[in-house]
Amino acid sequence: MFKPFRRLTLAAAAVALACGVSTSLAQTGSWPSRPLKMVVGFPAGSSPDLTARLLAEPLSQALGQPVIVENKTGAGGNIGADAVARATDDHTIGLMINGNLTIAKILNPATTYDPLKDLQPVSLIAVSPLVLAAPAGAPVGKAFFDQAKAQGGQLNYGTPGVGTVAHLGMELLKAKAGIAPVHVPYPGNPQVITALIGGQIQMALLPPGLAMPQVQGGKLRAIGVTSTGRSPVVPEVASLADAGVQGLQLEIWNAVAAPVGMPKAHVLKLAALLAEIVRRPEIRQKILQQGWQVAGTSPEGLARRIALDTAAMSEVIQKNSIKPN
Repeated sequence: MFKPFRRLTLAAAAVALACGVSTSLAQTGSWPSRPLKMVVGFPAGSSPDLTARLLAEPLSQALGQPVIVENKTGAGGNIGADAVARATDDHTIGLMINGNLTIAKILNPATTYDPLKDLQPVSLIAVSPLVLAAPAGAPVGKAFFDQAKAQGGQLNYGTPGVGTVAHLGMELLKAKAGIAPVHVPYPGNPQVITALIGGQIQMALLPPGLAMPQVQGGKLRAIGVTSTGRSPVVPEVASLADAGVQGLQLEIWNAVAAPVGMPKAHVLKLAALLAEIVRRPEIRQKILQQGWQVAGTSPEGLARRIALDTAAMSEVIQKNSIKPN
């Protein structure tokens, strides 16, 4: 259900980027005519914020206008996404995560914007599997799941909230691995990690950038990653398939989106520039160090990814009757 993102062939990508740039430059004239605002729905220092600030300077140089990162935090990034959806100045875009562009409205009908109607895709920036982490003394590989099956509902798993990718992913993992840990939501991943280290919970799906420093420090154990094989983001950690969990492929991702009313020519111009920027060796390496693998797609590529993940996550939400807090 969660399929790896299919990149365009090198030749097709080159043609698409060239056409996109030439068409955009012909139609956009002097746009942007003033600073461009990139809204991030998470606080300074968070993973989306770091990605946005990494993109801002080279994008500013390419556009000839400042790109200002503005943090509008709260509601799992949905406050920031709503601000982008409502913008009418043609100079506002957003750096968003999976949930903001897929299941926000499905999970909570009270969400003030509709990602499929009020936002338009610009570019998928980067993707990453999640790491299934456990306390340092946990068994590894198949032995971990054998023990979890034996203990059933006595175990707990933690997430940064109801309806997050970590929550929905754990529900998928439970079904595929035949385990039954109980969900314990926390305000954020820092609290999840503290609970794991302290033994209050026995497992959690975490972004590699947060999990691996704790694993390398001997405070947590990495059971596996949610990809079909080893990931270049965390090549030292085996896939969960190696531990006997088949058919689970789950990624987190971040992307740039724009208000639905932004002219298509502006969107194509941004997409072409962002795809070129993230493929620069120095930018690619910095993104990898932050725990991400570069994507850099067209708007159509991001739209396909949104459609796939929306369908998959909606099924998990409905099957498990997941409701917002």
